[in-house]
Amino acid sequence: MKRILVVEDDPHNALLFRKILERRGGFEVTVTEDAGVVVGLVRSGGTDLVIMDVSLANTSWQGRAVNGIELCAVLRSEPRGVSIPIVLATAHAMRGDAEKFVAQSGADGYVSKPILDHQGFVDGVRAVLERGRKDAA
Repeated sequence: MKRILVVEDDPHNALLFRKILERRGGFEVTVTEDAGVVVGLVRSGGTDLVIMDVSLANTSWQGRAVNGIELCAVLRSEPRGVSIPIVLATAHAMRGDAEKFVAQSGADGYVSKPILDHQGFVDGVRAVLERGRKDAA
C-alpha cells in the first residue's frame, strides 16, 4: 500500500485529503504540519509521496517559521527527499502562481484547493506516483 504524507495546517482540508485518499485511493495517509515529523518520515523512507500545503501557518524548522515552499527545499536537501514526489496544494494561486511555486520549491506538480473533483485528484496522485520524481536521475 502506498503511503501519502499530507502536510496541511487547516483541519478541514486535512480531513478532506485523508478521506479522499483513503476511501477513493486506498492509500495509507499520515497528516501533520509538524516539520520534524515530515522530515523524519522522509528520512526513514516512511512515505511514497508528499502533498504539501503552500501556506503553513504554524510550521517551523530549526527554530524558524517555514512555509510549504521552504519545507520542500528542506526535503529536497535530504538524501531520500530527492527521490520522493511532492505535490503542492494551494488555495491562493493567481494565474501563474502555482507554476512559480512548483519551480521555486522543486515540487513535481500542484493541486488547487478546494478539491472539487475527488476522483480526478486521486487519479492525479496515482499518476505522480507512477511517474515518480520528474527530476530524478
